[in-house]
Amino acid sequence: MTHPTRQLGQSGIFATSIGLGLMSLSGIYGESSDSNGVAVIQHAIDQGINFLDSADMYGWGHNETLLSTALKGRRDQVVLASKFGQTKGEAGGNGVNGNPSYVREACEASLKRLNLDVIDLYYVHRIDPSVPIEDTVGAMKDLILAGKIRSIGLCEASPETIRRAHKIQPLAAIQTEYSLLYREQAEETLKVTRELGISFVAYSPLGRSLLTGTVKNSSDFNNDRRKDHPRFQPGNLERNQQLVAAIIEMANEKSCTPSQLALAWLLAQGEDILAIPGTKQTARVDENLSALKVALSNQDLELLAKAFPVGIAAGTRYPAGGMKGVFI
Repeated sequence: MTHPTRQLGQSGIFATSIGLGLMSLSGIYGESSDSNGVAVIQHAIDQGINFLDSADMYGWGHNETLLSTALKGRRDQVVLASKFGQTKGEAGGNGVNGNPSYVREACEASLKRLNLDVIDLYYVHRIDPSVPIEDTVGAMKDLILAGKIRSIGLCEASPETIRRAHKIQPLAAIQTEYSLLYREQAEETLKVTRELGISFVAYSPLGRSLLTGTVKNSSDFNNDRRKDHPRFQPGNLERNQQLVAAIIEMANEKSCTPSQLALAWLLAQGEDILAIPGTKQTARVDENLSALKVALSNQDLELLAKAFPVGIAAGTRYPAGGMKGVFI
C-alpha cells in the first residue's frame, strides 16, 4: 500500500504526507501499554505510513526504546525522525540544552536506544536561547558528516532563528503546531520556510483532539496533560467546541469525519506541508489516512478558513511556561 510522499526540504528524503506522531505511546495522554504501542506503529507501517516522529523526551527514552522494538526487520520501510534538546529538570520541570557537546551526547544516546546507526531527520526539540543556534546546528552538521544523521530540522523556531540556522546547514524541516485552530505562528513560519525551500511538519494537526469533534467535556482528559492546557480550560473549551461545529457540519456533508476534514484542509495548504497526527488506536491511524481521499474545493477551503480565522482559538497553545519556549 502506497501513499503520496513529499520531500523533506532538499534532502532527497521522501516521507508520506500523513505520518505518525509517537508521543502518546509514552504515557503523555494516559496509559498505553508497550504491546499496544508496538501494534500501533507496526499497523501504521503496514498501512503505508513511512514517517515516524519520536523524541528523546517522550517518556525520557521510553519512546525511542519502544520504537526500536517495533522496527525490528522494518527499518528500511520508514523515515525516522527524533529530537533532542529538552532536558529533565531535577525539580520536575523541563530545561533546554543546545550546547555542541550535548548535541553529540544526545544523538549517541538516541541511536543506542533506537538500536540504529543513523537517524533520518534529527530536530532541535526546543531552541536554547543561551546558545547561538549556529553552534547547535554546527554540531548537528558534524553529525551528518559522521554519518550519524541524514538531515536536520528545528522545532518551534522563529523566522530569524531559521534563517541563521539554514546558513550553517540546509534545514530539511521545521516542526511547529499547525491546525485550523492555531494558525498564526505556523503561517508566519511558512513564509520563511517557503522562501528557503524547507518543508513544514505540522504537529497536533487535530488541535490535541479538539478538531475531532469527540471532546465532550473536561472530564475526557482528567488523566493526561491536556488538563493543564488553556484550550481545554472551562470557558475556553466551550468556545472552541462552538468553532468545531463548522467542521462537523461540512464533514457530515462530505460523508467524512471531522478529523479527516481538518487533515485534508491542512495538507491542501501546500505541497511542502506534512502532518503527524498522533494516536494510541489503530482505528484512528486508518481514519487519519482516509483524509487523503477527502477532496476539498477552493470554496470549501475558503469556508473553513473563514470559520477559523487566524487567532480565533480560545486559549494559548501551551500554559504560560510552555509558551516561553516556542517561536524562539
